[in-house]
Amino acid sequence: MTLKVLIHKAEEGGYWAEAPALPGCVSQGDTMDEVRTNIREAIEGWLLAEDGAAQAGPADQVLDVTV
Repeated sequence: MTLKVLIHKAEEGGYWAEAPALPGCVSQGDTMDEVRTNIREAIEGWLLAEDGAAQAGPADQVLDVTV
């Protein structure tokens, strides 16, 4: 799965990112590498939470998401 992610410079320094296709899925980091890692983790968590809300069980998976 590939999602579009918007990365913004934060006023207080560093960066923040959002995945517009996933409401409320945002993250931040001090460097570009850190924000990329953090938003990838946030996307994985968001997707797992949505799967878990529908039906929790042993078939839950972590997806690799290209950002």
